[in-house]
Amino acid sequence: MFVDRVELYVKGGDGGRGAVSFRREKYVPRGGPDGGDGGDGGSVIVRADPNADNLAGLTMKKHWKAKNGEAGSGARCAGSDAEDVILLVPPGTIIRDRDRGNVLKDLTTEGEEVVVAKGGRGGRGNHHFKSATNRTPRQFGPGEDGEERHISLELKVIADAGLVGFPNAGKSTLLSRLSRATPEIAPYPFTTKHPHLGIVTLGDAGFVLADLPGLIEGAAQGVGLGHEFLRHVERTRVLVHVVEPFPSDAADPVKNYHTIRKELADYTIPLDGRPEIVCVSKAELPGADAVRDKLAAELGREVLLFSAVTGQGLSGVVGRVLALLTELKAAEPKEVRRPPVEFPTEAAVRTEDFKTQPVPSITPPADAGG
Repeated sequence: MFVDRVELYVKGGDGGRGAVSFRREKYVPRGGPDGGDGGDGGSVIVRADPNADNLAGLTMKKHWKAKNGEAGSGARCAGSDAEDVILLVPPGTIIRDRDRGNVLKDLTTEGEEVVVAKGGRGGRGNHHFKSATNRTPRQFGPGEDGEERHISLELKVIADAGLVGFPNAGKSTLLSRLSRATPEIAPYPFTTKHPHLGIVTLGDAGFVLADLPGLIEGAAQGVGLGHEFLRHVERTRVLVHVVEPFPSDAADPVKNYHTIRKELADYTIPLDGRPEIVCVSKAELPGADAVRDKLAAELGREVLLFSAVTGQGLSGVVGRVLALLTELKAAEPKEVRRPPVEFPTEAAVRTEDFKTQPVPSITPPADAGG
C-alpha cells in the first residue's frame, strides 16, 4: 500500500518531578536538602530515512506519545531522561502543524530531522531552593509538560527525472527496463496509481528516475487524481515526456502531447518551465518513426524514439537525460545542490546490456503500456 498523506497526533513526554529529600547520615541528624532533579521527557522526532519509500508505516497508529522522564530521588540522584520517539519517513516529506497550517520542516535530504513535539524539562530537586533563610526547603519542580500538536505529513517524490504522459504510454515498461524497479505493467490504462522510483546507471554515472501515474485532461483542476499525481512532479529536475504513437482511443499523439503540456502549465505551481525531453515510445510498431518525425516538426526540436520491448533507443534516452542533468547541476549554486546519489557497485541494469535483458511479458502492438 502506497500512502503519501497522513495526519498524526504527537505528544512529548512530561518532565519528571524533582525530589524532596534530606541527607540522613550517622552523626549528621540534620543534613541539608539533597533531592535530585527529574529527568527530561522524550521528544517526538521525524527523520528522513532513504529506506522508507512512503508513509504507509505511520497509518496503523495515529497517536504517538513519548514517555515521561523519571522522578528524581535522594542523594541528588537525577531521574533518567526518557528516550525519544523517532518516526521514519522518506526524503521529500513536508511536515505541517495541522491547526496553524505552517510548515515545520521540509525533509529533503537523508538524515534530516525535526522535533515535532519537544519533551518537557525535568523539575528541580529541593536542593536548588536552599538559601540562608530557607535551610530545609520543601519546594520542588513538578516538571514541565511535553509539547503536543496535530501534524500532517505530505510526501512529494524527489527524483532527478520524472516520466510524464498519458496512461498506457509505456512509462512503467521503460522504468522496468532501465532499473530494478518493478512497477505493475498491464495492457490497460491507469495501471500505475502511485509513483515508482528506480536508479538508472550508465557507466559510473546515474540518476533517480520516477514513473509517475498517467495524467488526463483536466488533471490540473483535480479531475481524477490530478492534484495527487501532479504534486509528485514538483521536485523533479527533468521531465521525460513519453508520447504513445498509436493511442488505443485513436487520439492524435501530437494533440495528446499538447494536452499534457497544458495540464503542467495550469497546475498551482506551473511545471511547464521544467527542462523536458520528448520521446515517442513503442518504436517496434510500424509507423512509430513517422509519428516521431511529425512531432519533431511540430515542436521544432529533437524528439527521441525508443522501444522498451526491443531495447531500441534506450541508451540514447539515458544519455540525453544524463547530459541534461549534468548541465543543470553545473549551473546550480553549490549551496543548493543535492547530495550525490550513491549508486550500487553492481549496476541494476546497464544500458549497454539492454538488448540482453529479458523482454517484459507484453505483447505488441497495443499491450506494451504502462
